[in-house]
Amino acid sequence: MTAELVRGQNHTLPQTRLEIRVSAGTPVVAGATLGDERGTVRGVEWIAHPGSPQLPGLEVSQQAAADHRLAVDLEALPAGAHRVTVLLALPVGAGGPVRFGAVPAPFVSVTGLDGTEIATFTLTDLDAESAVSALELYRRQDAWKVRAVGQGYAGGLAEMLADQGVTDPAALAGSIQEAVTRGLARSVAPPPPRTPEADRVRHATGSADHRPTTPPPAAPEPPEPLADPATIGPAHTTQPHTTQPHTASGPAAGGPSAAGASASGPINYAHPRRQHAAPPSPPPAAPPAQPGQSAQPVAGDATGWSMDERLYNQIWGMFEDLARAVAAYRSAVDFAESRMDQELDRALSDPRNRIGGAGDRAREAARAKRDELASRAREALDRDLAQLAAEAAVVEPALPAAYAGWGNPVWHAHRIPMEIPMALRIGDLHLPERTDLRIPLLVRLPLERGMWVDSGRAASESAALMDTDRLRRLAMEAAVAHAARLLAVYPPGEFAVHVIDPAGSAAGPLAPLVEAGVLAGPPAAGPGGVASVLAHLTRRVDLVQMAVRARAADSLPSDLDTGEQLLVVNDFPHGFDDRAVTQLRYLADEGPAVGVHLLMVADREEASAYGPVLDPLWRSLLRITPVADSHLADPWVGHAWTYEPLTIPPGSRVLEQVLAAVAEARRAAGR
Repeated sequence: MTAELVRGQNHTLPQTRLEIRVSAGTPVVAGATLGDERGTVRGVEWIAHPGSPQLPGLEVSQQAAADHRLAVDLEALPAGAHRVTVLLALPVGAGGPVRFGAVPAPFVSVTGLDGTEIATFTLTDLDAESAVSALELYRRQDAWKVRAVGQGYAGGLAEMLADQGVTDPAALAGSIQEAVTRGLARSVAPPPPRTPEADRVRHATGSADHRPTTPPPAAPEPPEPLADPATIGPAHTTQPHTTQPHTASGPAAGGPSAAGASASGPINYAHPRRQHAAPPSPPPAAPPAQPGQSAQPVAGDATGWSMDERLYNQIWGMFEDLARAVAAYRSAVDFAESRMDQELDRALSDPRNRIGGAGDRAREAARAKRDELASRAREALDRDLAQLAAEAAVVEPALPAAYAGWGNPVWHAHRIPMEIPMALRIGDLHLPERTDLRIPLLVRLPLERGMWVDSGRAASESAALMDTDRLRRLAMEAAVAHAARLLAVYPPGEFAVHVIDPAGSAAGPLAPLVEAGVLAGPPAAGPGGVASVLAHLTRRVDLVQMAVRARAADSLPSDLDTGEQLLVVNDFPHGFDDRAVTQLRYLADEGPAVGVHLLMVADREEASAYGPVLDPLWRSLLRITPVADSHLADPWVGHAWTYEPLTIPPGSRVLEQVLAAVAEARRAAGR
């Protein structure tokens, strides 16, 4: 049965030798790019276009035409290729249309070698765009899938290639268009459908084997990730292509936050990974799937140097799959509602339907179509959610302590490590379509920006119903738990925690840290204590910055702690004068680069007396809440994700046990 995809929806491919057929109604240029596990194109040798139509496992048309057939052999792709993106563009200088909005919607289908359709996609809602990413074939858990993309680019081929990570995209786009307009490509009819018998003949002569005969080029160092679920920003403040939150600076720890692209900006489909090429050793192989069944999930089924990195990348993939599966479902439901409204309008505008039962029958038929489409979309979503739930059930027990929740038994056997992990879990994310399917929210380590635990009653609906004192206590307990997790995943002596509690109101929540003796000093109270701690950390930032700039690390004072520092601030801005506020802003801006981080517990409304002077401070921090709240957005479609803070199981003493292990490790190390 053919899968009729809508934008964002995916479908499993039952075979690896395929044809992609394009019907556009007007001449278009067809091409394809190969992407690695991050979706990055490694170079021009990974791009098939009319001027260079063949790659290992991939062949595209050599001319602009209204119909195309692209041949794909997924098993013959170069090593390291995890994605195939099909690109369409309107030729320039040919006197034809200059935007897709002026031509019929292109239709793309994925077929088997015998012409049987596997999946189809109609690229609707295009307007000023002159180039579009139509489909994406991608590898997921040792299986290949097709995703309907439909991302248009008003900037044409150059903008589209730039979004794929191509170096000097304008020059390459120009050469492609020049080859088309000068007629350098052969003018031949589209090839006939490929058949298994024809393939056997071609392989016998050696003419169709596209497998590489030379090693693939070395992967360049990937760019800094642009989006990371570890530090997603809230959905209500936007910048081009990304969302800049008032609580955080972006989905890459320390980078700009990416909420979903608006209608005027392209979605970034790059899949960020750790900044290393994947090692040659493959991840664990999944058990073979039975016919008609999905592959059984395996923990660590992703690329990476270590199991920790593979699990981190697998969580990334789960987050992306859930975001796009729900986006496809919501898009399909919206389409069904829109089509029903259109059909009802047509039926009611026809005078013949105003007599007898014709109008009622038309309305019933329109609603029945709507219900059928919505039901099919829900079935597809439930299938994807079930697969993700099965994967989560396998991944969660395999997580290391840094990625695990407090209820995971791994914390009871935790030993202080000798090196820091690549990330730390600070909560969970879920969507309303299935609230029990939780994706861990991970932040990269070392921290690249601070966090703000919002203790205000306006933070969420749940907070508004809560007593103010209880909410502030929960916020401070959350801050203490985050500080404890950071202490527990750093080697002994490489992470220090300072506390400012101006009025001494957080003695209860701070008791575990104080009693374990893991703080750098007693919690600072009163104006003098606030000034002393801020002066100490400001001096450290100044000295380390000067040493780094002068390349004179040996000149640092012997009493200076060069380990990572965390400053926990309770009840800001109480107890802070103008000088202290200025120092705190300085630490927020300059501290992360030299290992000084903020963890603030504050109600933004209580700081409103300072006016806009504190706005940069709030924007520099990742806002989290002590109770569930829907204020985070993903970098692809801008879903409002519900953040669930990590909670310690009732009656558990895991926090005290972890802090005792931290104190013991410090004593053993002589720190």
